[in-house]
Amino acid sequence: MKFSLFMNPQIPGSGYAAEENARALRPIGRDPASYQRLLHEVREIAVHADRIGFDALMLTEHHFHSEGFEFSVNPLMVLADLAARTERILLAPLGLVLPAWDPIRAAEDVALLDHFCQGRLRLGVARGYQARWADVLGQRWKSRAARSDGSRTDDRNFDVFGELLKIMKMAWTQETLRYRSDVLDYQVPDPYEGIEGWPAQEWTRTFGAPGELDEQGRIRRVSVVPRPYQDPHPELWQPFTVSDRSVVRAAQEDILPWMFTPLPGEHRKKAELYRSVAAEHGRDYRLGEHTGILKIVGMADTREEAIATYGAKMHKDFASFFGPFGYLEVLRTKDDDAAAPISPEKGDFKRMADVQMALIGGPDDVKRGIEAMLKEIPDLEWFGLFMQGQQGVLPLDTVKRNLEMFAEHVIPEFRD
Repeated sequence: MKFSLFMNPQIPGSGYAAEENARALRPIGRDPASYQRLLHEVREIAVHADRIGFDALMLTEHHFHSEGFEFSVNPLMVLADLAARTERILLAPLGLVLPAWDPIRAAEDVALLDHFCQGRLRLGVARGYQARWADVLGQRWKSRAARSDGSRTDDRNFDVFGELLKIMKMAWTQETLRYRSDVLDYQVPDPYEGIEGWPAQEWTRTFGAPGELDEQGRIRRVSVVPRPYQDPHPELWQPFTVSDRSVVRAAQEDILPWMFTPLPGEHRKKAELYRSVAAEHGRDYRLGEHTGILKIVGMADTREEAIATYGAKMHKDFASFFGPFGYLEVLRTKDDDAAAPISPEKGDFKRMADVQMALIGGPDDVKRGIEAMLKEIPDLEWFGLFMQGQQGVLPLDTVKRNLEMFAEHVIPEFRD
């Protein structure tokens, strides 16, 4: 098994853990000094994770978070900064929300970052579920936030995502690109019949990609440069695969799904579906191969110390922010009222531990949690440590110590 670290960056001094400060600097997301503190912590953690043996570092993409939580505006730019500071760790936006991007600009930026880190890039691709920004940045495609409810709006987001990914792949793999989309109001070139009046025709005919110009000197195709460092492109990942429809498409497209669901039995259902559909497309994966699972992890020398360190501060921001989006459903058990939503009061560390969304305790407690998961999915390829309630909330030394304990006591037990 390989091990990744997932940071959902939080500006230090934001949220309920520092409510007085967050109110005084409201909106803290616009405060330059506060963002500098976030950058310092993210850089420190990335370098530390690289040195102590984590295999990958993952960052999400979100916009307009004036509150300072989930403050990860452009993961490609942040990871470019971290690529220059690290040596071996893989770097992954988890994920790039494609309906917020132009596909060719995204393909170019991904290829550049792949070169900057010389192939240490893994590319997470996502649909975007937060309407506050996904609706604004997706308007060019008439795409709104994903809702995973089978509605017309959700179907449009699903189709736009798939079409943008298709164009990106074409840009990476074809020496020249010519394409007219039936899903989007998008064509390459524009006008599709050809761009007239290119002054440097002789230069392009001599040194450019064959076929860019037709006999009349019109631009008929474009060459998206550079090609990615990796051939044909970085491995594709997908967060956080919950719906069966997303699992199926990930398997069809050979995208590695990251799952953030509760009890191991739920993991196994999704892993079995992924494996089955992948086999239909000629990829014979073992159960859990080419799959990742994300868990919150908080470690200390003893379980009591871990509960004292992480229990009080882990859940309030998570429950208050993610709860209204439905994420507390991962805490549901068979004893809950099926007709009632999970209340924020149930989003505490004990419930998280009970459903195994969080592994809290000493080294043996965490190892037992991973062992239970591997009994259900014996060939799981990736385990992701989710830093919820840590960076930006706890002292940086405490956060780094958690990673050190995991690297020292847990990773060697399960490393391939």
